[in-house]
Amino acid sequence: MAKTLLRSGDLDDFQAVGGGGQAVFDSALQIREALRLRKQQAMVDCLAIPQINDDGDRVDWYSPVEGRAVSWKAADDESRFRALRFLESTLDSAAALSRKSLQSPKTAQQLFGSLLAKALQFPGVNHVFLVDGKPVITFWGFVDLNESAREDVLACLREEEPPAPAIVMPEERDEEEEAPAVATFSRADEPLLVAVPEIATQQPPEPPQPEPQPAPVAPPAAVAATTTPSKRRYGLWALPVAAVVVAAVAAPLLWPHPPAVNETSSAEKKDAAKPTAPQAIAPAPVSVEPAPVLTAALPLHQAEVVAAKAPPAPPEEKPSEPTITAIPKDALVMDANLVKAGSTRFLNGSWRVLLDIKDEVTGKPPILRFQIQNNKGTARLVQGKNIVCRSEIFSGLHDTGVLMIKSRGHARCSDGTRYPMPEISCTAGTSDVAECTARYDAKTIVPLTFRKTGS
Repeated sequence: MAKTLLRSGDLDDFQAVGGGGQAVFDSALQIREALRLRKQQAMVDCLAIPQINDDGDRVDWYSPVEGRAVSWKAADDESRFRALRFLESTLDSAAALSRKSLQSPKTAQQLFGSLLAKALQFPGVNHVFLVDGKPVITFWGFVDLNESAREDVLACLREEEPPAPAIVMPEERDEEEEAPAVATFSRADEPLLVAVPEIATQQPPEPPQPEPQPAPVAPPAAVAATTTPSKRRYGLWALPVAAVVVAAVAAPLLWPHPPAVNETSSAEKKDAAKPTAPQAIAPAPVSVEPAPVLTAALPLHQAEVVAAKAPPAPPEEKPSEPTITAIPKDALVMDANLVKAGSTRFLNGSWRVLLDIKDEVTGKPPILRFQIQNNKGTARLVQGKNIVCRSEIFSGLHDTGVLMIKSRGHARCSDGTRYPMPEISCTAGTSDVAECTARYDAKTIVPLTFRKTGS
């Protein structure tokens, strides 16, 4: 059967999943053969065939069926819909077979069931292809780095389904809102057009001639009458206003005696008001006299109280004493001058790294040793029953003064497995002694310490 290459990639770019203490990828070919013997050919055709290179760090995935291969994103909607329904039924069959195998009394069957439960996990949509219309999964048994197995395995294939109806609805609403706005403007023009002739009719009926009614005082009435019609905005109602003005002007002339009496009385009132002014009593705010001496004494007492705040100074000197004597000779000290200069010469040499974790087999912390020179080196880890893992590492300083030590991939172990190396970060603590943590993933962070070795 001719095989079509679907995808290739490095194993260090992904994270293997598994069950029963074993990774799915380590038994990929055995899982496909077990499914074939159980007459699960539809499930077998969904799993691409892996082929690893000689170095053991890169794998090629081939199609188990013949036909033209198309990526999931390049396929049309109808083909993806049919393929998704097919994968859902296949996933249900795999889950049922896994539960049945886990209930078996045989250890081999239980291991097969635990591996099959995670076998259909894959990193993302870019790892699914349609070959002759049938879905084929590559990198099955893997997920992206620092991620765990998804509860809904096919969730990434359902993300691209429903974007269309949201665009049509707002456009229809905009058109409906614009229609009544145009109707209201057209109706608003009608009253404005009717109000124009009303203003024109108010201007012509303005008769300014009936002015000479107040005969006795003609001169002021004539002046008042001539000023009002010049604006030509008032009608006949201006005549009684003019009469009121004339009466107001003539009233003082007809009553000469009372104003004189009022003047004398007002003068007398002013004279009587002068001696009664209590201005001489006002400058009696002699309240300034209350004892300035007493107020001056108050700050003296406050100054004495402030001076009593000096005792809290000694406790600051106490913690510095034990920190000087607590520096072990073999500790990793991040020299402040070197850190400011961006140099990591303090890290050169051989180190024993003590992790605050325990090995599942021995119950003791794994033995981890670093050999670093000029930001490059190797890591050697011993775990379990003398299983040795090795990896290349590199270090560097951030602008914030944080020392980072990373691995270029998973460590290769003597038993053929791979061990995920942690990402180590250190900061200068008390007396510049390094305070370090190892991060395996977003949820697993453990403390560690460096100890200098003689070699």
